[in-house]
Amino acid sequence: MLTKFETKSNRVKGLAFHPRRPWILASLHSGVIQMWDYRMGTLLDRFDEHDGPVRGVHFHATQPLFVSGGDDYKIKVWNYKTHRCLFTLHGHLDYIRTVQFHAEYPWIVSASDDQTIRIWNWQSRTCVAVLTGHNHYVMCASFHPEEDLVVSASLDQTVRVWDIGALRKKSVSPADDIMRLTQMNTDLFGGIDAVVKYVLEGHDRGVNWASFHPTLPLIVSGADDRQVKLWRMNDTKAWEVDTLRGHMNNVSCAMFHAKQDIIVSNSEDKSIRIWDATKRTGIQTFRREHDRFWILAAHPEMNLLAAGHDSGMIVFKLERERPAFSVSGDTVFYVKDRFLRYYEYSTQKEVQVAPIRRPGTVSLNQSPRTLSYSPTENAILICSDVDGGSYELYIVPKDSAGRSDYLQEARKGAGSSAVFIARNRFAVLEKSSNNVLVKNLKNEIVKKTPLPVATDAIYYAGTGNILCKAEDRVVIFDLQQRLVLGELQAPTVKYVVWSSDMESVALLSKHAIIIANKKLVHRCTLHETIRVKSGAWDENGVFIYTTLNHIKYCLPNGDSGIIRTLDVPIYITRVIGNIIFCIDRDGKNKLVTVDASEYIFKLALFRKRYDHVMSMIKNSQLCGQAVISYLQQKGFPEVALHFVKDEKTRFNLALESGNIQIAVASAKELDDKDHWYRLGIEALRQGNVGIVEYAYQRTKNFDRLAFLYLITGYLDKVGFMCKIAGQNNNFMGQFHNALYLGDVRKRVEILENTGQLALAYVTAATHGLTEIADRLAAELGENIPSLPDGKASSLLIPPAPLMSCSDWPLLRVMRGIFDAGLDATGRADQDEDYDDAGGDWGDEDLEIVDVNNVVENGDVVDHSEEDEVNEEEGGWDLEDLELPPETETPKAAGPARSALFVAPTPGMPVSQIWTQNHCSLMHTWAVIPSCVHLQVLQLYLLLLRKGGVNLLVLM
Repeated sequence: MLTKFETKSNRVKGLAFHPRRPWILASLHSGVIQMWDYRMGTLLDRFDEHDGPVRGVHFHATQPLFVSGGDDYKIKVWNYKTHRCLFTLHGHLDYIRTVQFHAEYPWIVSASDDQTIRIWNWQSRTCVAVLTGHNHYVMCASFHPEEDLVVSASLDQTVRVWDIGALRKKSVSPADDIMRLTQMNTDLFGGIDAVVKYVLEGHDRGVNWASFHPTLPLIVSGADDRQVKLWRMNDTKAWEVDTLRGHMNNVSCAMFHAKQDIIVSNSEDKSIRIWDATKRTGIQTFRREHDRFWILAAHPEMNLLAAGHDSGMIVFKLERERPAFSVSGDTVFYVKDRFLRYYEYSTQKEVQVAPIRRPGTVSLNQSPRTLSYSPTENAILICSDVDGGSYELYIVPKDSAGRSDYLQEARKGAGSSAVFIARNRFAVLEKSSNNVLVKNLKNEIVKKTPLPVATDAIYYAGTGNILCKAEDRVVIFDLQQRLVLGELQAPTVKYVVWSSDMESVALLSKHAIIIANKKLVHRCTLHETIRVKSGAWDENGVFIYTTLNHIKYCLPNGDSGIIRTLDVPIYITRVIGNIIFCIDRDGKNKLVTVDASEYIFKLALFRKRYDHVMSMIKNSQLCGQAVISYLQQKGFPEVALHFVKDEKTRFNLALESGNIQIAVASAKELDDKDHWYRLGIEALRQGNVGIVEYAYQRTKNFDRLAFLYLITGYLDKVGFMCKIAGQNNNFMGQFHNALYLGDVRKRVEILENTGQLALAYVTAATHGLTEIADRLAAELGENIPSLPDGKASSLLIPPAPLMSCSDWPLLRVMRGIFDAGLDATGRADQDEDYDDAGGDWGDEDLEIVDVNNVVENGDVVDHSEEDEVNEEEGGWDLEDLELPPETETPKAAGPARSALFVAPTPGMPVSQIWTQNHCSLMHTWAVIPSCVHLQVLQLYLLLLRKGGVNLLVLM
């Protein structure tokens, strides 16, 4: 038994598989219904409206519904998408044992301790039939998969088969008026819709379970007499075929396997037993230490079973389903239906080579596990777990292909694994002595070599070499020289996949993949939450592998991703271009066409084949957040820009790549204050004064804008900002601007207008404005502040700028590898231009009537100086910069989305240079935030007297 999933909970009384999704319902003795994803091992949902134990659950085949029945006498129909109970069916008078949806009609069948079976129409929410006849508890009832039959089991020691054909005709398809009249008369005179067809007697005690075979006219039942009975039926009668004995306590449940001739039963003796349905003999028994089993469920499509016990449930399958195969050139050899076959990739033709002998003893897990092929000798080694591990050697003549009557006597031997290591030599692992036996094609021992590590299995690793799998590592061993060629820590390896050139190897374990080179030097490790099933190398050196529900890829650097999802597990045999050849669990060869552009793109980026990357960007439809984030992560945000249509993402990528041009265009589209602010910071970092000015204008951040004009030497624009601050009644901003300009009269005027007469008087008197000081003294009267006596200090007058600062000069940088090829792929509107920043604002005589007329669309514009604007190239000051042709750096005011720009590596910060060179300036700048108001003015007053400190009040 191969356990796939296990839970710990209260006693599980009911189980049901979803027909398509990897879900299972478990109803508990505590009254809770759990819905699990058995592939992921996660609890999806729980439903707990029942009072008392819930004994029966079942999924609908097509609708998002399931039904439950419990000890509260209620049948509830649930919608698992909306997570709620849709309605409740009332009618039973005792515990409800089982419930089941019909596969085709809108019916539910329920069995109860009130000795009845009821059939409900869940669409009309009514009971359409009551089946009476049992004289004890009815323990289970279920529909036939295809016919109009119901089977039931009861503690009255009988199994009954009911014919519900009349109910179907009445409820579903009345043929004509005569049929309707006949049904009406039948109803009037007491006719019934369900009749007992067979009563199966033979059990000595109460029967707990009975179920139909999926396709054959067979019934299996389990009872408290510890027996499992097999019954056959025809159109007229039913009879007992055989009795299966072996359980030591009450048999709780018994059913047929969906795909094999097997009967599965469980019991209160804490065991699950597997029986051969044809020979009626026991095959295997699985036991638990302390838990009694109560219920079984079989998946309708897959080879999965589930069993509920006292402390939870288990999902399991009876044997492995991976087919044994070996790829050689254009051919894959594999075993299917006891025949050795091969499949040609080029012709997509399947050929039956020869039959192979079936194991002599009836047991599970004795199908071929591995297959090794020698193309020169046309010899095949097939290994299985028969007799604790054995191999069979077949040498197939060239002319026997396709002849099903050919049967060669295989040469057999004991060994847990065997592989070809040369043209006519193969190695067999003798696990008991930890030796490798080298044999020829006559099955004769040629050489015996001890292994360097305790080995569980061996794999081919090149001519004369084997890869030995130990418990926690793998070793490449040269059998001729008896040398270890390589070793790698790799616990619990299950499969080994070599590339076609034998330069790379993938070691597959249950939840991990390790990629190494031919000497087992580790390259990368990949971890998966879902089981890894198979893999193959493509011609580009990418490892393509499958999990239970995905086809995925792994690049040489360890990056991985999903190619597509899978409905059922498959086993990859070969990858050619965008076609994946695989074998499913039924041994059928399939082709899966995939889109390989994503991993080919990433591989080209990893190998620095930028010409290929550029070609793919121009010609393919690569898109999505995965590609964008990958390019960001790998340091190519400028390339990611060409996949992005969302403006916010484009803006972020443009800032990250230093492309101010595209960032401006995206900021204009978004027109959000935060984005303009971030753009201003990045433009300031790059020394792009024009863009900083433009960003501050769009956000109307006049304080920062004024300080920008100060430090760049545009004092006339600072004066204009002073007027705007006055129009907005922003006295602090107006005072700052007057301070920046060294305009003493303006500062006195501002202080006087804000009621600070004492400060206005001190300012005027200190700076020698006698007339204004006398006028203010008259207004102050006796409150005139006294000025301290002492040595006259230098006044706070900003030095006049010698020159105005423009954008920083740009370094000569090499064009990026993508620039030339991608210039035409940008999605810019080439006719788009930007608003002028407004030009030089000057004229002291400008009268500002309304600031809203001055600030148009976020731009500060002086309409009175248009001629001067045209002469001076505006406030952006971009046209004066002559860029060298090698740089191809986009102009900020030009087309916004045409080229990619790779920003140069920034040099040493100015602050660090200053500290290293020990700046020798005579004055220190005191920076005061604008949140301080009166304190700033008081400090300013003190500095007027002491001198030696230049004061700047920042935004």
